[in-house]
Amino acid sequence: MAEIISFLLLGAFSGFIAGLLGVGGGLIIVPVLLYLLAGDIDQAILMHSAVATALAAIIFTSLSSVRAHHQHRAIHWHYFKKLTLTILLGAFSGALLTQLMSFDFMRLFFAGFELLVAAILYFGLSSQQHIDHLSGWIWKVVGYTIGLISAIVGIGGGTLTTPFLTYNNVAIKNAIATSAAVGMPIAIAGAFGFVVAGWDVESAANNLGFIHIQALASIVVMSVIFAPLGAKVAHRTNSQKLKKFFALFLAFLGISVLAF
Repeated sequence: MAEIISFLLLGAFSGFIAGLLGVGGGLIIVPVLLYLLAGDIDQAILMHSAVATALAAIIFTSLSSVRAHHQHRAIHWHYFKKLTLTILLGAFSGALLTQLMSFDFMRLFFAGFELLVAAILYFGLSSQQHIDHLSGWIWKVVGYTIGLISAIVGIGGGTLTTPFLTYNNVAIKNAIATSAAVGMPIAIAGAFGFVVAGWDVESAANNLGFIHIQALASIVVMSVIFAPLGAKVAHRTNSQKLKKFFALFLAFLGISVLAF
């Protein structure tokens, strides 16, 4: 019962942050699941299970979060369309690639890239060129890279999509909303890849591939309720403060994973 309550609380908080920051919730779900599932799952596949479960949860969180952002007319759907195809390919291949990765490699990879993105956001690095002037091949490479990395670390892509959009002079609230939408194809392709990758893994026999079913169900129930609340708060918050908070939040989570 204590474990289920922990999963429910995790779902509520991750859902709220998903709506607030457009990150899909995986940034919270993965580090917390590392601790919650440590006693139940072999460490060899612990990171894989945490990442897979986070991606599966993001499918449902994104539905709720995107609906709320769309009501505020904040999503740039034309940018979403430019990224989606290669994001799907990147997320699926990223999930399959994790079969070749150790627990420590995935953990350090997760922490390292989060700290890097936190620094870029906090210090406000940006491009002189507007995003509408980027060439088609850049969109394809960026989309594939976002999908690939997001699947490996179990996020909806907001950690990469939001900085990419803001770096190219998209307003932070629109970047967050668009990132929330982008999280859907990432989560679907990534979760499916982890089902395929973990299908024959003996240690994951009671799960769906690498996805931990009990944790997923508990997280989803609460996250879909709290994601719209986070989206409402995002549209009432000062943009610059939101950006700084996002950066500090990423840094904290990166350090917590390093300390695991």
